[in-house]
Amino acid sequence: MRITASYTKQKTKKNRKHNSTWFESHIAKMASLQHPTAFLQSNHVVISRNSLSHKPIGSLSLPLTALKLKLAVSRRSTGASGARMSATAAASYASALADVASANNTLDATTADIEKIEEIFSDPAVSEYFADPTLEVEKKRKLVDEIAESSGFQAHTRNFLYIIVDAQRIDLISEIAKEFESVYNSLTDTELAVVTSVVKLESQHLAQIAKQVQKLTGANNVRIKTLLDPSLVAGFTVRYGNSGSKLIDMSVRKQLEDIATQLELGDIKLAV
Repeated sequence: MRITASYTKQKTKKNRKHNSTWFESHIAKMASLQHPTAFLQSNHVVISRNSLSHKPIGSLSLPLTALKLKLAVSRRSTGASGARMSATAAASYASALADVASANNTLDATTADIEKIEEIFSDPAVSEYFADPTLEVEKKRKLVDEIAESSGFQAHTRNFLYIIVDAQRIDLISEIAKEFESVYNSLTDTELAVVTSVVKLESQHLAQIAKQVQKLTGANNVRIKTLLDPSLVAGFTVRYGNSGSKLIDMSVRKQLEDIATQLELGDIKLAV
């Protein structure tokens, strides 16, 4: 079973070890604790029933003209305007890129590329540079080459960035990343779950959580994103379902809030 994890960088003064017995007791309770909630994002971990038999990522790539053609066809079919047009454009870019990645058997690698791109372009200095209309396109393409080379992007991912830069749609990067994730999950029958904890959970703990989510959803694969949140005090939460609509809350904060409700103490303010 292959499992990797990375966490968002947040300041925290403590880094405590989790007790295996304590964790397993929380895992045992997960199936019965489900509530509606909002959606969270962070970095990820992937677990799959077929992870032991994954084929090596191929090095094939389709030419730039093929990707441009797919995008042109998608754009002609939108017919929307304003915010709706932007959302549709993002979906078109994501769908076209996913088609190319799927044809090359590089969906997983392309997903990793897109996550790196989203992180890189979240830097205001980078996004502002590419959004500057006074800069020559060739200069922007040169920087794309440097980014692609240093990040080890797939050839079609580099071509995708060329197209985004040429079309002056850098502002859509974040939306494209979200749409691509949605397409990826659909193509691979993957359930996305967000695990939030006070400190980093061990890979075996994340694997246990993934198995429980898999049992609850029946998905072929479970993809876990992780987030650190000191305000939970201890424990963890798991969000999954459509746009993170379901919650399994095993945090100490939730337990204290429940106690306060039962004792009619009102809201409890916890110092972190």
